[in-house]
Amino acid sequence: MIKELRYLLFVITIFLFFFFTIKYYFSDQNIKKSNLKINNYNEYLQKFSEKLPVIENDTDNIIEYIDNVSEKKKEYTFWDLLK
Repeated sequence: MIKELRYLLFVITIFLFFFFTIKYYFSDQNIKKSNLKINNYNEYLQKFSEKLPVIENDTDNIIEYIDNVSEKKKEYTFWDLLK
């Protein structure tokens, strides 16, 4: 009898935990708070992005191409590499 009451108490506790968690999560107060925080963060990002300096691109013609490619390649086998 006590064992069944204990299990019932556990189930009720778990049910109440989920109920109150979901109730708070979907409450209007929580939704308003989260929307306000998102908007404040978006405004902060907008202000911060306006202050960022723009750096000039200096990567033009950085790659040098070599026309003389050596076709003489030494071929290795796996066992030769271990020796």
